[in-house]
Amino acid sequence: MSISAITSNALSGMQAYSRSLAATANNVANVSTPGYARLETSLSSNASGGVTASVSRSSDGAGVDLASEMLDSINAKIGFKANALVFETGADMWDMLLTIKRD
Repeated sequence: MSISAITSNALSGMQAYSRSLAATANNVANVSTPGYARLETSLSSNASGGVTASVSRSSDGAGVDLASEMLDSINAKIGFKANALVFETGADMWDMLLTIKRD
């Protein structure tokens, strides 16, 4: 796998977890809204690499449970941090390769 693919996959993961966190924030903001159906996020892998987040309304019309939203936000934070670390490592590898080539 190339460094470009590694950073691209990590970037898609960060974008997916950002989208998941945005859905969670929307749910928390609407916790007291009558008739509000929570947003649910699904992550799926792409055939070419990376991940995509799909957001949809809860099919059962379930309201917002703040404990579940807290768990979802923690999951998004951990997933984002893990992908950011992979992205940073890929960028460091790229810098190292450029240094080796330059010398």
